[in-house]
Amino acid sequence: MVFLFLLSIALPAQAAPNPTYQARAEQLLRLLTSPGDEADYFSSLFLDAVPVDRWHAVAADLRAQHGKPLALGAVRQDSATAGQVEIRYERATVGFTLVVAPQPPSRVVGLRIVGARTANDSMAKVMAEIAALPGATSFAVATLGEGPPQLRAAHRADAAMAIGSSFKLTILAELTRAVDAGERRWSDVIPLGPKSFSGRLLHWPDRAPMTLHSLATAMIAESDNSATDTLLLALGRDKVDAMLATTGHANPDRALPLLTTAEAFALKMPANADLRGRYAMAAPDARGALLRDAASRLTADKVDVGSVAEVPTAIDSIEWFASPKDMIGLLDWLRLHGGEALPVLAVNPGIPPADAKRWRYLGYKGGSEPGVMAMSFLAQRQDGTWYAVSSSWNDASARLDEPKLVALMTRALNVLAE
Repeated sequence: MVFLFLLSIALPAQAAPNPTYQARAEQLLRLLTSPGDEADYFSSLFLDAVPVDRWHAVAADLRAQHGKPLALGAVRQDSATAGQVEIRYERATVGFTLVVAPQPPSRVVGLRIVGARTANDSMAKVMAEIAALPGATSFAVATLGEGPPQLRAAHRADAAMAIGSSFKLTILAELTRAVDAGERRWSDVIPLGPKSFSGRLLHWPDRAPMTLHSLATAMIAESDNSATDTLLLALGRDKVDAMLATTGHANPDRALPLLTTAEAFALKMPANADLRGRYAMAAPDARGALLRDAASRLTADKVDVGSVAEVPTAIDSIEWFASPKDMIGLLDWLRLHGGEALPVLAVNPGIPPADAKRWRYLGYKGGSEPGVMAMSFLAQRQDGTWYAVSSSWNDASARLDEPKLVALMTRALNVLAE
């Protein structure tokens, strides 16, 4: 999805809506249809960031994807100078955040694409496109209620797939269980570490005091690997591993023990090919013993990120594995027991803001690395109905077109929301 710069400008508050906002929304339709008059429409500050030729390319790309712009749809002002505008194309409705300057002539200072809804879409169409992606894919949608999750749509829903950082939901579930049992409090403070090889907290001081809540939020909303490894080891790997059975994982032996992020990528290093081979062939108990015996070889400082950043590496053996049904069971467990975990899940909705706002609640965790992408959502519709949606895409031979899966999952959620 193409994003235009939304310039961060402090605009003076106004008592009444800007009377030219509707006119600027109507002019956007004309500019998207054919080029011209950009200098009169956009501020010079905007055009410094998004030159006219780039704007033309974006508008052309939208026409190529969605057909001709046909009409102005909903216009919603959040303030006198900012709001959201929908443009109806032949094959989709595209949402934009539009910001105009408060001073005459109220030129546009910010514009950003925030989502697209495909016209006449259906879950069957979305699922067929997911199934047609190169490599291996899986997908499932379930309605959540008082009993077990009820599948509404499924494509290889039982297939165990590499899920990348989505495994961090299991750590969040164990933290939730420990808090509910009185063993922990969200406000408990523990030292940061061991650190992993990436993420914002990597650059924080060693053993910096962190609350469990802060670590969980960094782990889920930012997928911070240092927060993840700190929590996994602080809570106890055995207890986190046990959550797979608690949440109904169909094949724990395929997934256990849950690796720290440092261990997983250290095992992928060429220097540890011997360990990797032994680990892949071992039973869960033997894998655990190998991790303990080789601990000095599996630390974050042994990871050369560049060596695994370009091509898929051991994604069928050194990974975190779950099926869409496993992920749906985990999400349903969090729905029923999550408490403070649910706001944490909702910090990063995983899809464009305009699409996320169609839901009363939207929680998300995904994961990706070369050859691996997974997206899982816990969603409550405006009428109160709960859903879980999960998909994974693996290709051991090539990097993935990640925006394509984001677009497909956004469409799936939009179909459910409507």
